[in-house]
Amino acid sequence: MNHKLDVLAELAAAIAARRSASPGSSYTAKLLSQGVSKCAKKFGEEAVEAAIAAAEGNKAQLTAESADVLYHLLVLLEASGVTLSDVMAELERRKGTSGIAEKAARKNA
Repeated sequence: MNHKLDVLAELAAAIAARRSASPGSSYTAKLLSQGVSKCAKKFGEEAVEAAIAAAEGNKAQLTAESADVLYHLLVLLEASGVTLSDVMAELERRKGTSGIAEKAARKNA
């Protein structure tokens, strides 16, 4: 695996391990204990903040918000029972397929 992706895999593993931690001592455990809906809302908030930073041309803020987006996406995946490996496999499956063709295939499925 690419060294940079190892960081994501390590973060996903840490998030999974925190599921059993006390919500009083772990922000991740607190989010997970609040369910998929709360995790989805938090991910959405972070995604909007990243989009605003990009629209404003603020690279430092976009970098920071993007890290938050990735973290909260991994929390949402954990809450939903989807692994990072599942997502990576889907990306691998799509490799070499144009975005237009991939979207058309989803509409016909």
